[in-house]
Amino acid sequence: MNKLTLSKETKITLKLIKRDKLAMLSLLIITFFIIVSIFAPFIVPYPSQGEGLPVPEKRFLPPSFENPFGTDYLGRDVLSRVIFGARISLFVGIFVVCVAIIIGVPLGLIAGYFGGKVDDVLMRITDVFLSFPSLLFAIALVATLGPGLFNAMISLSITWWPWYARLARAQAVTIKEQPYILASQVIGVKGLTIVFRHLLPNALTPIIVQGTMDMSSAILAEAGLSFIGLGAQAPSPEWGLMVSTGRIYLLNYWWFPVFPGLAIFLVALAFNLFGDSLRDVLDPKSRKAGGQM
Repeated sequence: MNKLTLSKETKITLKLIKRDKLAMLSLLIITFFIIVSIFAPFIVPYPSQGEGLPVPEKRFLPPSFENPFGTDYLGRDVLSRVIFGARISLFVGIFVVCVAIIIGVPLGLIAGYFGGKVDDVLMRITDVFLSFPSLLFAIALVATLGPGLFNAMISLSITWWPWYARLARAQAVTIKEQPYILASQVIGVKGLTIVFRHLLPNALTPIIVQGTMDMSSAILAEAGLSFIGLGAQAPSPEWGLMVSTGRIYLLNYWWFPVFPGLAIFLVALAFNLFGDSLRDVLDPKSRKAGGQM
């Protein structure tokens, strides 16, 4: 019976996503960048330049058939570097969101389910992290740890998890009053078993939606750290670093900073649009309001 219900819900969800043109367009953009990042070494026109090999005799060539995105101040093909940069940006987004979820969601569910002193202690710790502006806190952490892509990802993950802890706690407080949770308590099921077997699966919808939308925020935040010199370091083809390096050439050689900046814009916009559409699709209230059920 449960399998039949799940299958029906899955079909309804896919059907609603297909109806949403923005959702399909954003999903298409995301899929395109994922495929490009996976097969980057095989599709870039100049793999060695994409990884950072300079070609001084080709400095600042404008977009052409040979170099569709032009070349940079070291003669490297900008298209090749943008394609390799897709790998970095998508990995950063996935890493930051996954680590934040792994840390924040269990803590939030435990706090919401057990309540009392457990809730007070965990939420006060969470409040301490939330009391600092996320990006400024990340800048302080990465400045302490030292500039670098890995340190930037760790710093962003540390500043991101409290939001998931708060979200998971709110879900746990609501779900733990459901009859099936109370029944599990009556028959003696252990608290942590209830948290991870019953609370977690039923709290996933808002977490998935938030995670999808946070992908864009994580990519933008890491690009920002690289832009100010605290994230990826040269010769990395990270998009934020490329924009930072190319900004001083914007007036004369516009293609150098514009194309990586455009890549950041498209990926961030696609994840935001898809997350917003996913929220509408997965929210039963939105379905009923739109007469989609």
